[in-house]
Amino acid sequence: MAMRSRGLQMRPRRQQSQSQSQSVLVGVLLLLLATAAPQVAAAAGLSQNYYAKTCPNVEALVRGAVTQKLQETFNAAPGTLRLFFHDCFVRGCDASVLISGPGDEHSAGADTTLSPDALDLITRAKAAVDADASCSNKVSCADILALATRDVVQQAGGPSYPVELGRLDGKVGTRAVVKHSLPGAGFTLDQLNKLFAVNGLTQTDMIALSGGHTIGVTHCDKFVRRLYTFKGARPQYSPPMNLAFLRQMRGTCPLNYSPATVAMLDAVTPLKFDNGYYQTLQQQKGLLSSDQVLFADRRSRATVNHFAANQTAFFDAFVAAMAKLGRIGVKTAGSDGEIRRVCTKVN
Repeated sequence: MAMRSRGLQMRPRRQQSQSQSQSVLVGVLLLLLATAAPQVAAAAGLSQNYYAKTCPNVEALVRGAVTQKLQETFNAAPGTLRLFFHDCFVRGCDASVLISGPGDEHSAGADTTLSPDALDLITRAKAAVDADASCSNKVSCADILALATRDVVQQAGGPSYPVELGRLDGKVGTRAVVKHSLPGAGFTLDQLNKLFAVNGLTQTDMIALSGGHTIGVTHCDKFVRRLYTFKGARPQYSPPMNLAFLRQMRGTCPLNYSPATVAMLDAVTPLKFDNGYYQTLQQQKGLLSSDQVLFADRRSRATVNHFAANQTAFFDAFVAAMAKLGRIGVKTAGSDGEIRRVCTKVN
């Protein structure tokens, strides 16, 4: 700087100390930038019109497959949204979750309950895209999954939003990384925030993405410990549950429940993508502890109340969070990615 403080001139040791502090600060900033660079660079390879010349009809082709599948079963809607989330959180948005075989991702942990209807939807969408002569083997399964996710949300009553495209499909899918990559049903707010922050997502992003539970179901084993006290079991963090709802859920999931038994995550409007999920949390009717904690913890309650009262605010936050989610760990160039001919196996 051209001007100097006279005080700094009279205290060279302080000046030296400040210089050292500034150097440390610059070093930290450079380190943070270097850490963030791969994600920024990868996201920079995406664009909304990526297939404008190679497959201009890709969005219509995927949307047609989605519409046909949802006419057969609504299960494909929440299943596809969950599929996309699991894919992006485990290895980045590279469709590695679709790879099928012993030891692959969807043979482990929470991925073992991924919806067959969602997997079938992506298979059909891929076939529809490749059946177009101008598109054959030019669109990645990762991009098809991203587009299909947007379409199921929109067709279930949620917002429509532009999707960035240009992802390559990953060549690796291993079960070893699944367990530590996805949130657990008993997670506290701190655990949720930590896991989402690792993926570049804020607490508001996390609460907005949790709103995807406005459609879909969960199995009894994910919340049964909120319904009963099990002798000898380790205590589990459990936010309060509405007593009438507790009795109702005990009827759905008795102690001898079937592993196939499920319950709706949103008891208000389970077949519509809206802000009803947040209203269930206000009523203490959240099934999963990791859902109800968003209202139980004062640090996140205001956001839940805001989304419960203002669906437009929820939709806007959801769209913003989905854009960030879709950029996690994407592959846009290099030997670590490809365009799979079949979504369930590498070329």
